[in-house]
Amino acid sequence: MGFQQSFKALSDGTRREILNLLKEGPMTAGEIGEHFPVSGATMSHHLALLKEAGLILSEKKGKYIYYELNMSVVDELLSWITELKGERHHE
Repeated sequence: MGFQQSFKALSDGTRREILNLLKEGPMTAGEIGEHFPVSGATMSHHLALLKEAGLILSEKKGKYIYYELNMSVVDELLSWITELKGERHHE
């Protein structure tokens, strides 16, 4: 996982909204897709980019694949951003 891939994946509003949905817990591609006016192929593309970037994980359960946030990568990104911001004190 590289930051470049993660930030590229985050650059799209639909993908950011998918991550917001997954805050609530694991969902199938169909459940995620119900929230967007896009084709199944487009949703699969978004999910594939998020997975490549390490932002989501997938697990097959029966005939469905469930997607969930990969919190370790989210935490890594947040840590880097926090570090970048630094502890500046304004007086």
